[in-house]
Amino acid sequence: MILLSKHFTHFPDVTLAEPDGLLAIGGNLEPETLQKAYNNGIFPWYSEGEPICWYAPPARCVIFPEHIKISKSMRPLLRSGRFQLTMDQAFEQVILQCAEIVRLDQDGTWILPEMQAAYLLLHQTGKAHSVEVWEDGELVGGLYGVVVHNVFCGESMFSKRSNASKAALIWLCTQHEYRLIDCQVPNDHLMSLGATMIPRADYTAYLKA
Repeated sequence: MILLSKHFTHFPDVTLAEPDGLLAIGGNLEPETLQKAYNNGIFPWYSEGEPICWYAPPARCVIFPEHIKISKSMRPLLRSGRFQLTMDQAFEQVILQCAEIVRLDQDGTWILPEMQAAYLLLHQTGKAHSVEVWEDGELVGGLYGVVVHNVFCGESMFSKRSNASKAALIWLCTQHEYRLIDCQVPNDHLMSLGATMIPRADYTAYLKA
């Protein structure tokens, strides 16, 4: 593990990461730093009272948009018009909801106010984006992430209605804007939607393409 000063200029090579993906700790959350991290296949993890941790896992969970799996139960929901989907209409609200939503497998949130402020600044530079899911004018789901060329690096999602976040991800995949959706680490929900694992080197190649 490598220690970064607050004013460091370059991330270490991702091949130096530990087996669990931990590459370095420390540094800062400036927009330029975050963009540099994502450009190199690195993402932050932050807990209150602890230094920033930077990860580059040896294998990456990704979705190739053309391989997104839409279940039989989702198809009528998507056709019904129950949800209205937009992009970049409520970024600040989406990241706040992602931070506040209660998750069964997680104690608290890593999306602390400092992280929210950092990604909001990144959004204002045009590098971070959100997808919003609305129902009768209420924000009921969504996701946000950082774009590197034609890769959408997903960070978090939330759902206040059944299947709302799933609708956001499917919608993102069907816009034909991105070659790859980065999901970082796998879970059953993502794998059911067609996510797959690729080696770190392959993922880095997509970022550089």
